[in-house]
Amino acid sequence: MTDTETLPKAGAGAPKRLFIKTYGCQMNVYDSERMADVLRPLGYAPTETAEDADFVILNTCHIREKAAEKVYSELGKLRILKEEKSGAMTIAVAGCVAQAEGEEIMRRQPAVDLVVGPQAYHQLPELLTRTARARGERIGADFAPVDKFDALPKARGVQGVTAFLTVQEGCDKFCTFCVVPYTRGAEWSRPVAAILDEARSLADQGVREITLLGQNVNAYDGEGPDGKPSSLARLAYALADIPGLDRIRYTTSHPNDMSDDLIAAHAEVEALMPYLHLPVQSGSDRILRLMNRKHGRAKYLDLVERLRTVRPDLALSGDFIVGFPGETEADFEATMELVREVRYASAFSFMYSPRPGTPAATMGAQVPDAVSRERLHRLQALLLEQQAAFNASQAGRVLPVLFEKPGRHDDQAIGRSPYLQSVHVEDARDLIGQIVEVEITAGQQNSLKGRLMPRSEQAA
Repeated sequence: MTDTETLPKAGAGAPKRLFIKTYGCQMNVYDSERMADVLRPLGYAPTETAEDADFVILNTCHIREKAAEKVYSELGKLRILKEEKSGAMTIAVAGCVAQAEGEEIMRRQPAVDLVVGPQAYHQLPELLTRTARARGERIGADFAPVDKFDALPKARGVQGVTAFLTVQEGCDKFCTFCVVPYTRGAEWSRPVAAILDEARSLADQGVREITLLGQNVNAYDGEGPDGKPSSLARLAYALADIPGLDRIRYTTSHPNDMSDDLIAAHAEVEALMPYLHLPVQSGSDRILRLMNRKHGRAKYLDLVERLRTVRPDLALSGDFIVGFPGETEADFEATMELVREVRYASAFSFMYSPRPGTPAATMGAQVPDAVSRERLHRLQALLLEQQAAFNASQAGRVLPVLFEKPGRHDDQAIGRSPYLQSVHVEDARDLIGQIVEVEITAGQQNSLKGRLMPRSEQAA
């Protein structure tokens, strides 16, 4: 008898309850969905709270500040909850913190039953069985993405009209501040055929917008129908031919992999939304070299110009790190100048914090926290000003809005513009799942307000 043959079957006895707490990036959101898919045949149904759960998974991220400390704090609460249940709860730590600190997690928090790295969550059924038997092997963290995707259920349980779809994992760039190459491994891309199959399945379930995910998504080079490496651009063309899939997005990109064919695709693929997340991290060439970003300020600005030439309505988002070791006021001002030149529709900005094991953590000239914090406040004020201006500029425009969910008010619905802005519209709850022309009446800091166009004015 194999391990998996001892697992409870769906519908056998009382249903088990699964609670997954997801930290960090959109890749983790996708991974959490797939973990739920893996566990569904075992009889695990989702629950909204850890208190109701038989199995709790913390799907962790190592990017954010004090990520590991937040996990240990949460584990302390779960340990108490598990004791209150007389041990009748299984606790797992998954994701990048699990990959980086698996042995340490097991040592510091004995209440943890399983530690599962981001490439090993397809092993959850087997690991659960071993845990139920004798608390045997509890760490699965080997890098084998092809094994993971081959082992996952083909059908996904999705809700709503938008979905994430992982096409690439890992990163070979080795930015000096980043742990991804160590926690997610080398760059690896899924075959085109597997991605198209999953996308068709999502479309059959009513999904109309997909976001292609990867730590370095535009480095995608999965095997194409001809057996040769494809590109993200060619993948976008193929996805755009799937009936029902009207919108395509992708994240996160690296400037060094913004190829000519991908730039051209932004002009030629109608389904490819005019919104691009293109992180730069700093506007200073000196800091970019210390970060090992392998691109400079001039290359980044040239990419922005080329993209806006082929797609004038393109909106850009970015990532910024303030207070990187050795950053001077002049370096920071170079970042501010770049932001003023590019004009972002939105952006993420962070104060640098060292990640154990990364080269930047041992660099000299660490910037004092007070200085970094003051610079971050100045940068965020400028970015918020640009975001508000971009949203305000949409007033008076008519935009196609994909309605996703009910709003807080009666008969209100919330959708997404092509630029990923939330759009609040009255008298639209019956339009959820549809793409409808909406006149934008006001742009706010974080969202838009709109009104439905009269039926006679709707585009055919």
